[in-house]
Amino acid sequence: MRRVSDPAVRAIGEKLAAGARLDRADGLTLFRSGDLLGIGSLADAMNRARNGDVVTFASNQHINPTNVCVLRTTCTFCGYARLPKEEGAYRYTLDQVLAEAANAADGMTREFHIVGGLDMKAGLAYYEEMFRALKSNFPHVHIKALTAVEIAHVARIEKMSWRDVLVALKAAGLDTLPGGGAETFSAAVRDRIAGKKLAGADYIGVHRTAHELGIRSNCTMLYGHVETLEDRMEHLQMLRDLQDETDGFLAYIPLAYHPDDNALGRELGRQGTATSGTDDLKMLAVGRLFLDNFAHVKSHWIMVSQPISQLALHFGVNDLEGTVVREKIYHAVGAHTPQAMTLDGLIALIRGAGKQPAERDSFYRILRTFEAPAGEPVPA
Repeated sequence: MRRVSDPAVRAIGEKLAAGARLDRADGLTLFRSGDLLGIGSLADAMNRARNGDVVTFASNQHINPTNVCVLRTTCTFCGYARLPKEEGAYRYTLDQVLAEAANAADGMTREFHIVGGLDMKAGLAYYEEMFRALKSNFPHVHIKALTAVEIAHVARIEKMSWRDVLVALKAAGLDTLPGGGAETFSAAVRDRIAGKKLAGADYIGVHRTAHELGIRSNCTMLYGHVETLEDRMEHLQMLRDLQDETDGFLAYIPLAYHPDDNALGRELGRQGTATSGTDDLKMLAVGRLFLDNFAHVKSHWIMVSQPISQLALHFGVNDLEGTVVREKIYHAVGAHTPQAMTLDGLIALIRGAGKQPAERDSFYRILRTFEAPAGEPVPA
């Protein structure tokens, strides 16, 4: 722990070295400490012990089939949603979904990441038809689709249970769930930024049900808006508790709030002022240290930038958002990052951090690794 300068962080490092589990107070200590490099060194050591120097990514493609959403006026942090007759509102036909998915025909895309709005006309039949068609046309591509919020929405409009909706979608081709929609679990925070959205306990309930059905999932936390550090730790505790119970989460993915082009950003007077790099790195490092039952922590380069994601590879991160192809939701609220990254770009970013790039499937099984060309120096 030579890089740890804060005695409180050093004490946490000693606790970890003794095999003890961190509690919420430890997490708060880490968030409040100014010893960023010390925190990063602890997270890096924990990640190396689990994953070595391998950094994975998936060759994936985002498909956002509808931006029509019944929560258009209540989710104040969102700039993507539209009311049915509002300018810019859309709902893809099946042909449009297949046309957008056509990039996968070359066999390189291995995952469709499908999320969108809470559209009253996008019910169970809409998604069943979509998933079956995608599986028929692209049988090699994994379908990671519909947040817990979307699952609960479909269940509500169809008057079905979460379980029955998940069973039907799994039969149609759903493989795993993404982690979006978690926001921050605190009831007070949700009341302010997403008053009518699925409650935090219900988000956990949908994921618990999915795990019981053998459907694994990711999980997220939206940070950098009005939440407190205590809210963050409550959120992490709920995620860790469910993972203890089911072991169904694949990865933890903190998501940085972007204040542009949404009502919350205007209310806070923060247009153009996103999260700091320090906070982005702490969110990842504290997640790695507290979520000791998670194998994978992912940095979402679309939200925090490629340079921060590269730094994050020394702050406990072992996975990066993949090739994406085209992303709409985060760019609608001010993300200035590219909408896609090439395979070569991802490999170069990982090598630039002195790490070993590897392509994975959606269950984190390594498909291929990328060795540095002969004669090319490996970064220190």
